[in-house]
Amino acid sequence: MNDMARLMAIVAMCVAVSSATAADKDAWYVKAVKKLEVTIEPAQAKPGETVTLKLLVHLNDGYYTYPLKQEDKNAAGMVNKIAFADGTGLIFVGETKDPIDFDTKAEPELGIKELRIYRNEVIYERKAVVSPKAKAGEIAIALKSFRLNVCDKSNCYPTKTVTPEAKFKVLEGPATPVAKEFQDEVRKALDEK
Repeated sequence: MNDMARLMAIVAMCVAVSSATAADKDAWYVKAVKKLEVTIEPAQAKPGETVTLKLLVHLNDGYYTYPLKQEDKNAAGMVNKIAFADGTGLIFVGETKDPIDFDTKAEPELGIKELRIYRNEVIYERKAVVSPKAKAGEIAIALKSFRLNVCDKSNCYPTKTVTPEAKFKVLEGPATPVAKEFQDEVRKALDEK
């Protein structure tokens, strides 16, 4: 085999190994996650109305994930993270809520007395106000990112970042008054644009 042929063979082998490594890196995700989706409820609303974004993570048996915030300070790094995109037609208000139905376990070797975990189906929620300036029509609402951490009884897998999206319809008509508890956040968001 000449030098050029040998070099091409080495390059082809490196590409094959690299592709296999990338596929293996996410193989856990295919085994662990049954479903991951974003919905907006209700699926249509007028400008000024409040809706709820729900992020559903449905895990297969034997896997668990984390909340967005741990109460035990020693477990602070064992969380998922959601980043919301601006300029989508929705103004996200308030805080994202973790589901209240969690399991706990201790990790004494890490100094953790109460590690909160979720099994099976997990739904994170956040309120949003349809921008009073939104134009009527269907829009796609995508998360800027969702950093998902999943473990089983033996392993914790590399963080998987996904950007799920949902369809939402802004209805015709004049804007309705924004709910009183969200008026300041909406005003601030509109002033910043």
